Amino acid sequence: MKIKGRNQIIKEAFIFAACLLPIGAIGGYFTGKYAIASYSPEVQQTILDQIGSIQMLAVIAMIQSALYAFVFGVIGYLVSVKIGLMKSLYFKKQELLPTIGITIGCGVIMALDYWTFGAAIPKVRALYADGILYKSIDNWLASIFYGGVIEEVMLRLCVMSVLALIIWKIFFRSEKEAPASAIIAANVLSALVFAAGHLPTAMSMFGTLTPLLLFRIVFLNGILGMVYGWLYQKKGIQYAMTAHAGTHIISKLIWLIFL
Repeated sequence: MKIKGRNQIIKEAFIFAACLLPIGAIGGYFTGKYAIASYSPEVQQTILDQIGSIQMLAVIAMIQSALYAFVFGVIGYLVSVKIGLMKSLYFKKQELLPTIGITIGCGVIMALDYWTFGAAIPKVRALYADGILYKSIDNWLASIFYGGVIEEVMLRLCVMSVLALIIWKIFFRSEKEAPASAIIAANVLSALVFAAGHLPTAMSMFGTLTPLLLFRIVFLNGILGMVYGWLYQKKGIQYAMTAHAGTHIISKLIWLIFL
């Protein structure tokens, strides 16, 4: 098996990141449009007073997301190669079926938010009242492109890989390769970081965080994040992206049918 040189790996990292640029731009643009629509009228007006228009906010989010895609893509690719997590980016038929099954399961868990946490927390149930979480085209595109792809590049390919490298070098320095325990620990930590990243949005939407709301955020984002991390570790980052994007698609379809 031919061993790739350093320059070849760097070149591949930049090509990979460049391919993410349009995905990041699309995801960021629609995330910006959806985000402001989910805020209260008072918060919307405050943002518009600072930015000027929804279109300008969307463009700023588009540029920011594209930048995230490229920077995290390059770093993540290089570190994942270093720790042995970068696999072929081609899909394999034998890996798709179990990934689809996992995706459906994650989608059902996400969809049950309305009937579980929503039943106990009126503010959560209210999120579904106007259908913005599952009827908005902006939300669909933001969830698939930004949530499904860019968040996986940031949290799994980059953050999880970097954490695994740090844990390996600090606690397992005698090991020639990153041990599975370091990667598992990194998966758990990156999933918690992923969940924590949703706290500011939750604060703006709910005004305050109760213990039950905090548990909801950690459960829906942290547990599912660990599933995506496992897919990244065992199968490849493209399967984590597929499952994450598919989770949003499945859950929104369920809400469209039953709500």
